[in-house]
Amino acid sequence: MTKPKRILISGASVAGPALAHFLRRDGHAVTVVERAPDLRDSGYAVDFRGDAFDVLADLGVLDEVRANDTKMRGTAVVDEDGAETGQLPAEVFAGELEVPKRNLTEILHRLTAPHVEYLFDDTITELTEHEHGVSVRFERSADREFDLVIGADGVYSTVRRLAMAPHADVVRHLGMSGAGFTTANHLGLRRSGVLQQGSGTTVYLFSTGDADRLTVSLSFATDSPSLDRVPRAEQEQAVRAAFAGRGWEVPRLLEEMTRAEDFYFASACQVHLDTWSRGRIALIGDAAHCAAPTSGMGTSQALIGARELARQLTAAGDDHVRAFAAYEKELRPYVTANQEAGAQAAEMFGAGEAPTAPTTSTAPTDD
Repeated sequence: MTKPKRILISGASVAGPALAHFLRRDGHAVTVVERAPDLRDSGYAVDFRGDAFDVLADLGVLDEVRANDTKMRGTAVVDEDGAETGQLPAEVFAGELEVPKRNLTEILHRLTAPHVEYLFDDTITELTEHEHGVSVRFERSADREFDLVIGADGVYSTVRRLAMAPHADVVRHLGMSGAGFTTANHLGLRRSGVLQQGSGTTVYLFSTGDADRLTVSLSFATDSPSLDRVPRAEQEQAVRAAFAGRGWEVPRLLEEMTRAEDFYFASACQVHLDTWSRGRIALIGDAAHCAAPTSGMGTSQALIGARELARQLTAAGDDHVRAFAAYEKELRPYVTANQEAGAQAAEMFGAGEAPTAPTTSTAPTDD
């Protein structure tokens, strides 16, 4: 019989809380640490494809997630003057089901909060592994001991940096960065989007559940992800430089960007590691194997990985090394396929080609 473990998870977005639920269900004592002072409400909508629906059902939240469906109807492709030249079906951007990310994180937090310890406004500063566990030093909380530590803390994972490799060694830039924010829905879009692509730039505007708000994505070609780590003023300057001289709605959007309170900046990146674990420390989600936002598989991959890791920890009993190895063996072919799709999609965006719906690869099963 598996001995209950004290497990620390870094990251309270999607993969972390999902894993926390499965581990707590299996009898483990789980703590989740999150750098943000509260649940994050930034980021675009997230979508689900294929086997991710089975995980949502296993979590017991599928109906609640479906109730938050954005019900996107499709996207109009327009030229530099705003004249429509084509239509993209809803599944290109929205998958089989799309919900605002803040709704998903709220649902997962509500599910886990009664049984899982959350440490908000804190982060890990040091990890020291020894024979019987991992000594963890936090920025704010007192030092603690855990049996296992799991990094579910995104592309720029603190756990991965402390335990495995610096960001520069494992984060692979895909040649595209972009800013996102919301503004007044002056275009009157209703559960629909508008896409305009130029040489090395893409404007994507859409409105989902809140008819008064327009979500703006301004993407452009870049040669490194370094802009992700600089102050907002420098990020805005890079966006303005990339879109200088563009007409249509762009000048107005650049003005609105400066006033936006929910400004968000990120690059299309992938994470490539030879192994997703080291001793008592392992990674899941984007921290382990980000496939890039352009893959359309990030959220599904995070959920599927969380369940697979929990399954393998249960199956392996007290042998965490065997569990981590089995988790990686099962999931890596699925991740590799998604990363290939993500790189191809990023290349299409950078070239100014209209995207196509991602092909859903097959996730691990119980067989």
